[in-house]
Amino acid sequence: MPGERSTSWPQLSSQMERWLRLRHPPFAMKLFERVEDMAAIEKIRRPKAVHTLDQVVAQAARLGRTVGVTADDLVGDQCRAVVGLGGQDPEWYSGEKMTGVWYATGEDAADHQAAMHVVPKGRYEALAVSPLATGRLDPPDIVLFYATPGAMMYFINGLQWAGYRRFDWSVVGESACADSWGRALSRREPSLSIPCFAERRYGGVLDEEMLMALPPEHLEKAIAGMEALSKNGLRYPVPQYGIEQDVRAGMAVSYGKG
Repeated sequence: MPGERSTSWPQLSSQMERWLRLRHPPFAMKLFERVEDMAAIEKIRRPKAVHTLDQVVAQAARLGRTVGVTADDLVGDQCRAVVGLGGQDPEWYSGEKMTGVWYATGEDAADHQAAMHVVPKGRYEALAVSPLATGRLDPPDIVLFYATPGAMMYFINGLQWAGYRRFDWSVVGESACADSWGRALSRREPSLSIPCFAERRYGGVLDEEMLMALPPEHLEKAIAGMEALSKNGLRYPVPQYGIEQDVRAGMAVSYGKG
């Protein structure tokens, strides 16, 4: 799918909303080597104020906007560094600004900075986010969506239906955007995160929400897997069986044949 034009983005978005009962539709993110290419996107909005990248992402996820930014639109290097638009110099890697605020020592803060997944700096000048269904970022670099832990597990089950693989994710702590869009952009892999303080304070992320970011080619695989699981009676939301019921009848249906 990357590198090819597609007309299926609205359909994929609709299917994701259907299977996972999403409160907000999936959205797309794309990096640009030239500002002019970002600015040429249909109905692109440019910020009139300085934002965190969490706010920019939220405008696409919560308000349905198509927004484009450069390094100058972002509040500091912590936001810029994750997507390769700035930071990543010795001062940034020192974590000095986070020492005594988020981490006890300079060594702790530097270890945190080194643990973050980031897009290498130097290639890109701009970034855009947009609801997936608009098809304006065609193709997107990654697709993202917020969902409950239960919906995330069902989506992961869909990914694992055929061609099973174990997923291992890490938690960097604060700056968890490095666990989601930073990891997905740099490693081209499905990347699940527990949104951090900044995402919740500035990006409007709710307590019950987690964030998945992944290259778009994984969506069809997960949707096909969820369709297969549904045929077996395994669906989201999961119906409660009852904590005092005789479990044998339910287990016979969900965990085996015969």
